[in-house]
Amino acid sequence: MNHIWSPWRMEYIENNSKADGCVFCELQTVPDGPENLIAYRGKLSYVILNRYPYTSGHLMVVPFEHKPNLEELDPATRAEMMELTALCMTVLRSIYGPEAFNMGANIGEAAGAGVKEHVHIHVVPRWKGDTNFMSTTGNTRVLPEALEDTYFRIKEGFEKTL
Repeated sequence: MNHIWSPWRMEYIENNSKADGCVFCELQTVPDGPENLIAYRGKLSYVILNRYPYTSGHLMVVPFEHKPNLEELDPATRAEMMELTALCMTVLRSIYGPEAFNMGANIGEAAGAGVKEHVHIHVVPRWKGDTNFMSTTGNTRVLPEALEDTYFRIKEGFEKTL
């Protein structure tokens, strides 16, 4: 892996120790803002920016309830998560105009889940050619805006849409 210095990479390296608790449960208790990156709260789940995004606007839909998979959630929570996933697409289309989306959940360690104990759905806006030489050969992601700027744009997008 090639290493390119950036403030985000250093923050990730320096703070990459696993906390004792669940990051998604802990972030729920913090007031919404750039610190916790929660852009919208529903009744049973919330939308949060991925702190280490694949592209600008990479969101996650997370249930408030701490469960490792979808089948352990009640039907109302699963339904709200799907509605929020669709709402994420609407908001992202209005802000970034993506050509497509990747959506999915990595459920369990073998599936690549980074937070395997708390299920969540990724919503990733995509554009033709968004995988460039940096991400393909350099194993490094380049984002066109700071994560804090993305947060405020997404938060405003939810407010305008609802």
